[in-house]
Amino acid sequence: MALPIISADQRLAEKRGIKGCIFGKSGIGKTSLLWTLPEATTLFIDLEAGDLAIEGWQGSTIRPRTWEECRDLAVLIGGANPAMRANQNYSQQHFDFACKHFGDLSSDEFNAFETMFIDSLTVAARLCFQWCKGQPEVVSDKTKKLDMRGAYGLLAQEMLAWIIQLQHTRNKNIWFLGILDEKTDDYNRRYFEPQIEGTKTGLELPGIVDQVITMADIDYQADGSKINPYRAFLCHTINPKGYPAKDRSGRLDCLEKPDLGQLMAKIKGSAKPIAQRLYYTMPSKAAGQSTQTTTTTTGA
Repeated sequence: MALPIISADQRLAEKRGIKGCIFGKSGIGKTSLLWTLPEATTLFIDLEAGDLAIEGWQGSTIRPRTWEECRDLAVLIGGANPAMRANQNYSQQHFDFACKHFGDLSSDEFNAFETMFIDSLTVAARLCFQWCKGQPEVVSDKTKKLDMRGAYGLLAQEMLAWIIQLQHTRNKNIWFLGILDEKTDDYNRRYFEPQIEGTKTGLELPGIVDQVITMADIDYQADGSKINPYRAFLCHTINPKGYPAKDRSGRLDCLEKPDLGQLMAKIKGSAKPIAQRLYYTMPSKAAGQSTQTTTTTTGA
C-alpha cells in the first residue's frame, strides 16, 4: 500500500480534535467543567464515581470499572491500530471483540460524540496498577512473589499505550483530568507533580498531548501583588508559579477563563501570525541596570 502525501489544503481541511489534560488540586472544580461543554456531543467517562458536582447535567455517561473495560473503550474510540499484531491490544482483533462486546457503543450514536471527558487519569492508573499486579510476568522466578519493579514497568507500558491510543483519535476531542500534588524537595523548593501511580506516565504525558492545563486558584497580579484568589487555567509552560502547562496551539494566553468550551473554541480559532507565536526576551544591562529587550523570531 502506497504512503500518500497529504497536501497543505487537505491537511487544513481535516477535522482535528484537541488532545489535552487538565490538572488541579482536589476540589478546584475540574469535574464541573462538564457544564461548559455541549451535552449532546460530550461523553463523560466517569472513573471516579464523582458525579455529584454535575448533578442535573443532561449528557451521556459511561462508567468503566476495570482496566480491561478502559482498554476496550479506548479501542472503540480510536479504532484499530494497524501497527499492532492480531494478538495485541488495540489491534483489529481487539477492535472486533470490543464492537461485539459493546455493540451499542459502536453504533452511530456513539460515533456522534465529539468530546471524551475522562475523569480521571489518577483513577485510571490505579485500575491499571491493580490489573498489573495480577499478571504472571510480574512474579519473580526466584521468590515466586510479586516483583514491584516489574509491576511498575508494566504499569508504564499499559498507561502510555492507552493514552497514545486515545491521542491518535484525530477527529475527537480527548480531555484527561487528573489530581495535581504540591510537593517540596530536599531544599524546601516547591514543585508540582500529577498524582499518577509510578513516575514514567506523568513524565511522558506532556510530550504526548497537545495541551497541558493547570486549573488553579490565582492570588497574584502581574506585578506580584496579592489579590483575592480566583480560579483560572494556566496554559503557558513559563508561568510565575511553575505549574505544569503547555499550549501547542499557540493561541492561548498564560491565564484563561476556566471554561473548557470557550477554551476549545479559542484553540480552534484563527491562528496567530508566525511572528507572534515564538518570541523571547533577552536580558541586558545598561549603566548597571538590568533591562528587558524583547526579540521576536519567525522560527517554526
